[in-house]
Amino acid sequence: TFSIGISLSSRYKSKSLGCRIAPADLTELTEKLPFELTGGQKTAFNEIYRDMVIGDSDKIVHPMARILVGDVGSGKTIIAVMAMYLVARSGKQAALMAPTEILAEQHYHSTVSLFGSLGIRSACLTGSTSQKEKKRVYEALQNGEIDVVIGTHALLSDKVRFSDLALVITDEQHRFGVTQRAVLKEKANAGGREAHLLVMSATPIPRTLALTMYGDLDVSRIEGMPRGRMRVDTYVVDESYRARLQDFIRKQVRIGGQCYIVCPSIDAGDERDEPPADLLTPASISSPFRTDAPALKNATEYADALRRALPDIRVSLLHGRMKAAEKESVMQAFVRGEIDALVSTTVIEVGVNVPNATLMIVENAERFGLSQLHQLRGRVGRGNQKSYCVLVSDLKTEKAQARLQTMRTTYNGYEIAEKDLLLRGPGDFFSSSYDENLRQSGGFSFRFASLCDDTDLLEAAFRAARRVIAEDPDLTAEEHRALREKIEKSFQTDFSLIS
Repeated sequence: TFSIGISLSSRYKSKSLGCRIAPADLTELTEKLPFELTGGQKTAFNEIYRDMVIGDSDKIVHPMARILVGDVGSGKTIIAVMAMYLVARSGKQAALMAPTEILAEQHYHSTVSLFGSLGIRSACLTGSTSQKEKKRVYEALQNGEIDVVIGTHALLSDKVRFSDLALVITDEQHRFGVTQRAVLKEKANAGGREAHLLVMSATPIPRTLALTMYGDLDVSRIEGMPRGRMRVDTYVVDESYRARLQDFIRKQVRIGGQCYIVCPSIDAGDERDEPPADLLTPASISSPFRTDAPALKNATEYADALRRALPDIRVSLLHGRMKAAEKESVMQAFVRGEIDALVSTTVIEVGVNVPNATLMIVENAERFGLSQLHQLRGRVGRGNQKSYCVLVSDLKTEKAQARLQTMRTTYNGYEIAEKDLLLRGPGDFFSSSYDENLRQSGGFSFRFASLCDDTDLLEAAFRAARRVIAEDPDLTAEEHRALREKIEKSFQTDFSLIS
């Protein structure tokens, strides 16, 4: 029942026509890259190329609906760049939407010179963009004078209108709801043909979860890592290592590196939205009867304390309550090497790329899920210097230590994701914003199958579901009547509205 309900969107997709993108030689683009594409990147892009250019067996191009997943540092962004290049070379427009201004600006700055050297016109549009620049971008997009636009939720504004939008890309897809993606996609105006959709996720997703969460999307999974990517050595320490840890920060800075320190809260008294894995409730942290609950580190006080302890180190603070322009200013200063140690919350969890960063310290590491810790670790090790990740925790429970030791010994993001799914369950695997989406869709509750253990069974169910939809798209046959009624009951809506 669940498999058919999730798969029904393909019924709609199979009846729609997508924008046909003209074939193009990407040599001009790839020759300008400072690295060689991996086999996994080439395979993923070929799947996107086939969707947008070649079409299906009948040579009909349907609107692409594909998710691109890959381990931290596997090179998803360049796949998006190649897809946007392909669309621009076809004389059409592409839009990439990122969840934060920091990430949107980073994408723009890393691609504007590359696209400019190839004659592709690009622009950036965020909440902090000046009114004068916004007006210019609005007019240029509508007149077809911009080929690629990169931005945040600002792209959803009613004032944003395109001349010929053919490709919509959303980065960090779990930060966006289905409705937000649809709003951007509906801005397409391509003679009745629908825009293609590519969503990207930096969270390595277990196969079982990918099947259920993205049954309506084709999945491209980048295997392997770019050549020369060094492993980030990971250590688990407690408060007794504080002095040695400060010495290590100073050492990394002296040899030319930079450091992230991530705290779970912004100010004293703050709590994270998500309770720690080994404690009963967030409120229990401050209870005088809980001796196993470590004090919660907050970024504001930590930054002040680090400045006093290491006066020769340039320390700055970054968190989600700062104004967008202030966050961007701090992040750009860190990128330029004007900040040695950046004390932050998880606002830097995904996407941020600073090749000179060599040390990641995570305070109260027991408070984070394994996949989130893996994302944080992925912020370092992006340059040619040896890099390190230090997980600090005073929680000595067996479960907490087992989780942290998993991070110390496991470096494959998919293996970590599988263990995280087993430990936390599908409802807690993603962020709280994603949990809300799960709850709205009924969550994951199967009578005979487990997301964690029954991959083969779930795959078989989806194969069977696709066969049923292909043979009887509206489930009007007598033998499918009960199934149709069950689906309507499960999804709490009329069958015709499930798509």
